[in-house]
Amino acid sequence: MQAAEGNYDEDALLDYEDDENMANDEKKEETEGGKKGYVGIHTSGFKDFLLKPELQRAIQDCGFEHPSEVQSECIPQAILGMDVLCQAKSGMGKTAVFVLTTLQQLDPQEGEIGVVVLCHTRELAYQINDEFSRFTKYLPDLKCKVCYGGVPISQDRAFFKETPPHVVVGTPGRILGLVNEKTADLSKVKHFVLDECDKMLEELDMRKQVQDIFKETPREKQVMMFSATLSKEIRAVCKKFMTDPVMEVFIDDESKLTLHGLQQHYVKLTEDQKNRKLNDLLDALEFNQVIIFVKSTERARTLNKLLCECNFPSVATYGRMKQDERIEVYRQFKNFEKRIMVSTDLMGRGVDIEKVNIVINYDMPESSEHANSTDSYLHRVGRAGRFGTKGLAISFISAETDATCLADIQSRFEVNVTELPEEIDTSTYMYS
Repeated sequence: MQAAEGNYDEDALLDYEDDENMANDEKKEETEGGKKGYVGIHTSGFKDFLLKPELQRAIQDCGFEHPSEVQSECIPQAILGMDVLCQAKSGMGKTAVFVLTTLQQLDPQEGEIGVVVLCHTRELAYQINDEFSRFTKYLPDLKCKVCYGGVPISQDRAFFKETPPHVVVGTPGRILGLVNEKTADLSKVKHFVLDECDKMLEELDMRKQVQDIFKETPREKQVMMFSATLSKEIRAVCKKFMTDPVMEVFIDDESKLTLHGLQQHYVKLTEDQKNRKLNDLLDALEFNQVIIFVKSTERARTLNKLLCECNFPSVATYGRMKQDERIEVYRQFKNFEKRIMVSTDLMGRGVDIEKVNIVINYDMPESSEHANSTDSYLHRVGRAGRFGTKGLAISFISAETDATCLADIQSRFEVNVTELPEEIDTSTYMYS
C-alpha cells in the first residue's frame, strides 16, 4: 500500500502493510518488557566482524583498530540485513556503520543502483561519498556517485550514462529529480539509508521528498536510519519506513548524550562585547581547528570578514553560497588549510572534521519550527571531541533567551556548563 498523496502528516508515512506492522509493534511491546533493541555483541577488533578481505585492508589503511560502541552494537546484526534505527552521540562512527555494512552485503551488478544514502546537506553528502571512496579502495569495480543541488543536473546525467553507479549518495531534492526524469532507476535498491534522519523527517517538504524516493525502491530492502537526536515522535515516524524486527540501538540514554571528554563553559557578556572576547579567546587558546557558530548568513559573512581583517586564518560557510564555493571551503577546512571556520547551523550536523577541538557558540542556537535549540546545541558541540577525544565548547550568553537555552541544555542533558575560568589547562582539551 503506497502512502496517501497530499498532506504528509504521520499517517501519510505509513509503509507497506501498516496495520500489520502496528499490530506487531503492539505485540512486541507486550511481550518484551524492559529495554528493547540492545544487542549483546561486543568485539575487540574489526576483524571480528568477518568482513570481506578488501574491506579489512581498507580499514587497516585508515588506521582503525577497535570499533566504537555504536559500531560494535550495530554492525554484527546490520550485515545480516536487519533494519536499523540508531541514536548515538556525534563523532562515534555512525557513518562507518552503514558504509561498511552496505559494502559488505552489496554484490554490484552492471547498471544497477544497490545503495541509496540520503542526507540533508551537500557537505554531508560529499563527506559520506568520501567515506565510501575510502572503503572501496580495494573494490575497483564498485562505483559511487554523489548528487546534490547547486551543480548542473546535466553533469549527473552524463555520469549516470557513462559510469552507472552502484552507490548513490545525495540530498533528496536532486535524487528525486534524477528519479523523476528516469536518469536514476531505484527498482533494484537493496539498502536505503537516512543520515541525520530526524532533520530530514521533521521538515515536511523534505519528508515528502524522502517518501517519494522511498516509494521508487523495492518492498524488500534493508532500511537504516541514524542520528544523534531522536525524539519519540520521530522514532515512530522512522519505524513506519521499516520492517519488523527493527534493531533499535540507543547508545546512552537522553541525559548522557553530551560528549565525554568535552569541557563546556559559558561567558556572560553584552552583544557589543562579543567580538573583543572572541579575539581574546582566539589569541589565548591553543587549538587545532575551531568552528564558530552564528545564527544568520549575514552574521557569518560579517564575522568572517572581521576575523580576516584581524589576520586570523578564517573561512565562512552558509546556505546561500555558490555550491563550488561551499565545497571548496569545506575542502580547505577538512584538509587543515584553514584553522577557523565561521558557520551557520549548516555545519552543525554530521560533518566530521577530526582536527576540530574547540567550538564557540558566538550566537546560541534558537528553536524553530524544524529545530529544537537543545538538539542544535548538542549537534554543534559534537563537532569538537569526536570519537571520545578531548574538546572544548564555549557559549556566549548575551540575552535572556540565551540564558533560557543554557538552562534547558543543563536540565535536559544533566550536564553542568560552568562559567569560563580565567585560565584553562591546555591538557584538558588538547593532546600533547
